[in-house]
Amino acid sequence: MKDFQGMPGTQGGLALRICQFVFAAVGLCIMATTSDFPSVTAFCDDEDLQNLYGDADAINEIYLVAATGLQSLWSLSLAIIDIYALLVMRSLQNYRVVTFFTIGDGIASTFTFAAACSSAGITVLIDNDLDICSQNHCVQFETATAMAFISWFTTLPSFLFNLWSLASG
Repeated sequence: MKDFQGMPGTQGGLALRICQFVFAAVGLCIMATTSDFPSVTAFCDDEDLQNLYGDADAINEIYLVAATGLQSLWSLSLAIIDIYALLVMRSLQNYRVVTFFTIGDGIASTFTFAAACSSAGITVLIDNDLDICSQNHCVQFETATAMAFISWFTTLPSFLFNLWSLASG
């Protein structure tokens, strides 16, 4: 396995991980700072959710929070591993390590992309079709969804580089 920028343990890989973390964390913070965020969690009962958003919106916003939370934790963990590898000049091009990174990136990117797509669909429904953005935080939800898409977009190269390394190695 060759070391090229974007792979684990390289400066390019670290830059991708930091971008993934930043965009996922920003999306998570935006969702957490909306005034009605506590009503869009798994800890409130279904009657409250139906009164505030309806089932679909609440579930999708919970899904977006879970996905960006997972993405930010995964990316931060791997960024720390990349920093360590760069500081001690150690290569992370071990078959098992790359397999672990590939599977993790695949799961995290799929989860983030699915959450961003479903949240975008519900946000468009609320904004364009139902025209009830005045009652909701559409701008915040749209921004959080955009951050999730950007986080996914920066996760995809990491996944593809690792997958390519496994296939060619």
